[in-house]
Amino acid sequence: MICKTSSRALPDLYEASIAELQDGLVEGHFSSVQLVKAYLSRIVEVNLNGPALHAIIETNLKALTQAAALDDERKVKGSRGPLHGIPLLLKDNIATLHEEGMDTTAGSYALLGSVVPRDSFAAAKLREAGAIFIGKANLSEWAGMRGQVPCGFSGRGGQTLCPYYPNADPLGSSSGSGVAMAVGLAAGSLGSETDGSIVDPSSRNNVVGIKPTIGLVSRSGVVPISSHQDTAGPMCRSVTDATLLLNSIAGPDPRDEATLHQPGIIPDYMKALDKNALKGARLGVPRAFIRDVKTIEETFNSSLDIFRSFGAEIVDPADFPATEELLTSKAEQLVTGVDFKIDINKYISELVEVPTGVKALADLIEFNKTHADQELPAPFYTDQSQFIESEATQVDDAYFTALAQDFDLGRTRGIDAVLAQFNLDALAALPAAIAGYPLISVPLGFQPDDVEVLPAMPSPLHTQAPGLPFGIAFMGTAYSEFKLISYAYAFEQATHVRLQRRAYGDAIPRTQLIDVMFQ
Repeated sequence: MICKTSSRALPDLYEASIAELQDGLVEGHFSSVQLVKAYLSRIVEVNLNGPALHAIIETNLKALTQAAALDDERKVKGSRGPLHGIPLLLKDNIATLHEEGMDTTAGSYALLGSVVPRDSFAAAKLREAGAIFIGKANLSEWAGMRGQVPCGFSGRGGQTLCPYYPNADPLGSSSGSGVAMAVGLAAGSLGSETDGSIVDPSSRNNVVGIKPTIGLVSRSGVVPISSHQDTAGPMCRSVTDATLLLNSIAGPDPRDEATLHQPGIIPDYMKALDKNALKGARLGVPRAFIRDVKTIEETFNSSLDIFRSFGAEIVDPADFPATEELLTSKAEQLVTGVDFKIDINKYISELVEVPTGVKALADLIEFNKTHADQELPAPFYTDQSQFIESEATQVDDAYFTALAQDFDLGRTRGIDAVLAQFNLDALAALPAAIAGYPLISVPLGFQPDDVEVLPAMPSPLHTQAPGLPFGIAFMGTAYSEFKLISYAYAFEQATHVRLQRRAYGDAIPRTQLIDVMFQ
């Protein structure tokens, strides 16, 4: 998308792709300094002012200096590549260099001022590619692991709101990343997922989210929940942009054992962007998982005809052999509870300094009690039951049984079984997180204007409302990202759903490049 000026066309920052922005930088139509200024101004407009979306916890005070250095480097040495001088956001559980000035807190005052030993692996890869981190995105505190708290709330960041309807639930836990992408507060972003935390907010905020296979992207430097299920991943406005970021952050890392078992050389995922990829593909529909509102199911069913029109064969239903067992299993809850206690204690122990003095999960629980005005404000945000339950767990036979059951239900008798039984290339479904296998969510549709607003009075959020977006997910076996990206891209290019409806008026920032170019 472009904004016309008297002399040239400038990208519209609501929708601008990374490639459009890079082209403008290469051609000298604008600088990275101007781009950073424009995005920071857009954040000021809607983050705490106006609709108060609370998508961003903090901005990088050194971003303009870094942008100037990258502009100078471009002039002297040329471009590092497609991310040179491009402003990005990172979820506030993804570590960035302490000396840069931004905190990494998972949204909690308990980690405010803590000193991380280094960039997270993902941040280091993006920084090396020339990206500029202009801020940290808000999230469900501790990535949703604290307790029964509305999605998108953190003590530091407040309550994130979906920009498609006032006071709407943004879903989580990568709420801020999704909201920021929806209305153009940066060129791209990273979120993280344990169970739905990338694909759910991507679906709700009308953007693309890629949850990679566990082990494709390093978790080192990411505040953890579960070493068995955590991953970082891109959240962007298009499959192309998300794929570009995935290309940059995938790879082995000695600090994350899971990444040392990747199968051979990681492909160039940009080569998966084929609008004809659906031709000849066999896609299955795990119909038993589709238990959503009628409108969403009707739109999903209509999408199957789009797949067929582009040459795909649809197998419907293609249900998991152990669907009901998977839907009712408590194994994942047990595993993540035990893992969180172990993994968060390890993460905190490896910090260089923690000014609040917290050393372990038990200290976090006490910190919240003594700082309840910041962390547990009434009436909606008082719960930390998951913290308390996790602290009471231990590694025992029940844990190992649950871990084995998790893998069996999600993988062996789950995705792998259904792919083999029906000879499928992938599954097409409504977003759901299973098995540590890859998922890609792409915009599918919007709730109709006459849908009932629920609850009628937000408490504190509306979970259903006119115009709220929803997505479709492509899922496959381990390390099938190349194939899934190709299907997601082909569907996106065939439908162009994202721009069929914009965010509500007050939630759309007005600042464009032209507004900062002559300051």
